[in-house]
Amino acid sequence: MAVIDTLDLARDLIRRPSVTPADAGALDVLQAALEGLGFTCHRLPFEQPGWDPVDNLYACIGDRDGDLPVLGYAGHTDVVPVGDAAGWTVDPFGAEVIDGHLYGRGAVDMKGSIAAFVAAVSRYIAGGGKPRLALVITGDEERDAINGTVKMLGWMRERAERMDHCLVGEPTNPMRLGEMIKIGRRGSVTGHLTVYGMQGHVAYPHLADNPVPRLLKMLSGVVEHELDEGTPYFQPSSLQVTTIDIANPATNVIPGIAKASFNIRFNDLHTPASLEAWLRRSFDAVGGRWEMDYRITGDAFVTEPGPFSSLVAHAVKAETGLDPDLSTTGGTSDARFIKDYCPVCEFGLIGQTMHKTDERVPVAALEALSRIYERVIADYMATPPARTGTAGA
Repeated sequence: MAVIDTLDLARDLIRRPSVTPADAGALDVLQAALEGLGFTCHRLPFEQPGWDPVDNLYACIGDRDGDLPVLGYAGHTDVVPVGDAAGWTVDPFGAEVIDGHLYGRGAVDMKGSIAAFVAAVSRYIAGGGKPRLALVITGDEERDAINGTVKMLGWMRERAERMDHCLVGEPTNPMRLGEMIKIGRRGSVTGHLTVYGMQGHVAYPHLADNPVPRLLKMLSGVVEHELDEGTPYFQPSSLQVTTIDIANPATNVIPGIAKASFNIRFNDLHTPASLEAWLRRSFDAVGGRWEMDYRITGDAFVTEPGPFSSLVAHAVKAETGLDPDLSTTGGTSDARFIKDYCPVCEFGLIGQTMHKTDERVPVAALEALSRIYERVIADYMATPPARTGTAGA
């Protein structure tokens, strides 16, 4: 059985322009590599009215019916758009190697990580290892997350597919490979607030009802409120106003409607429901007619440090010499869904260039990540960690 080269597979994946939600053949490349290693693969296309259809891949290998735990790996082959193509110094999907760096959309987030893991599996098998693995690869992480990981996990539950711990390959390191493992994520909710009044002439305010002062008072009340001081695993929760829109080009007209949007990144002291209740109480206290469109992106969660995170941290230190921080910083990822299935932690590449023009990864870092993953696989199979629960908000 041939050993897969990390760089070659990463380049093959990058050359498939799988701008979300398109697949462009990326999953075909990955499936061929996995089947060559002995994996059983299932393509899981999902669609839902009002959303783009998405193709996904579930792959498994080894004994998953016995008492020994199964290690999962989760990732995504979809990538964000290239943005200003003229701003790139290379073809975004050319997968060129220049001065020791692999360039291309998805090199960091996260085709490079997927290639590193699959190459690690191939070396482990070539060395006589017998892995127990489940791979959950979606094409719907960078956009809606409607027809991807959530539905794949539902399919897995129906079939009683084992995954006792899961490593997510998202880029987690700020500056150097080995700095940071994510053991949780902050939750995220977005509110779109509309305050109603009555349009009128600015010279006759008594004949109108200006909604702007109420909107500003509502926003001030929630922005100036300290949600918390943080927790042992999380930084303080934060509410940030992102837009204020009056849509009134006339200086002599009192508007009839005022709108604003905001986002809250919150820790495990809160839930989306508790935050919504607090917002509605605060807005009601100001009075007047208003509406809020409240959208939940994800709950806060943390996988308590334990045998699994220690196993990953040990592998990281063995290859990099660094003791990684166990962090919950950053945005959301599909780990927010996986944490309901099994304990999860995240470790991947350096995030400096993800989603930017000239996204790139040092080839040395890509190969080091693959060695870390190989250690994780070998250590997990040799000394399986006990399964522990997740603590979710």
